[in-house]
Amino acid sequence: MLEALREELWRLHLELPKNNLVMWTGGNISARDPQSGLVAIKPSGVRYEDLRPEHMVVVDLDGKVVEGALSPSSDTASHLYIYRHRPDVNGVVHTHSRYATAFAALNRPIPCVLTAMADEFGGPIPCGEFALIGGEEIGRVVVESIGSSPAVLLKNHGVFTIGPNALAAVKAAVMTEDVAATVWLALQIGAPEEIPPDQVARLHHRYTHVYGQR
Repeated sequence: MLEALREELWRLHLELPKNNLVMWTGGNISARDPQSGLVAIKPSGVRYEDLRPEHMVVVDLDGKVVEGALSPSSDTASHLYIYRHRPDVNGVVHTHSRYATAFAALNRPIPCVLTAMADEFGGPIPCGEFALIGGEEIGRVVVESIGSSPAVLLKNHGVFTIGPNALAAVKAAVMTEDVAATVWLALQIGAPEEIPPDQVARLHHRYTHVYGQR
């Protein structure tokens, strides 16, 4: 079931350690199939180098396992909450990437002081409240806090990113850590100035409507 989606999801999981976004078995990606509404997600506690496409667990939006021999991620309920409340989202990523999570530990959003942030995120990366792992609470905080951004930090926890597909959500996770590292370095030197909102809007519009191949 969802063989192509599981294959893509397996390959995308390899991008997380490759980009230094996860350690050991932490973090996960899920993808929703727009046709069936079913969700494929990483199995719980399996090391990235041991993952295979057939290990990805298929669940419905209520969390019932439809196919898969392994237990799904402990974050599954939160991923499903996001999908139920954001019909535009078909990919969700969770990481504890180092620099971004440092901001989360301080309950601080990442200020928009880089054109790369304006391009990719359309503003600062917000930080939501603390929530316990295992139920829908994290998903609720993500939905309530993320706004129009593809990324949000969770206080004392880490990073969640979303996208119209899993690839876009992974890209947002990679970019979140990249800009978090640069902003952290800038803060060691001084106090970087935020880009004015009107300029952020212009940069974001150019990036989303003009940049790249059409």
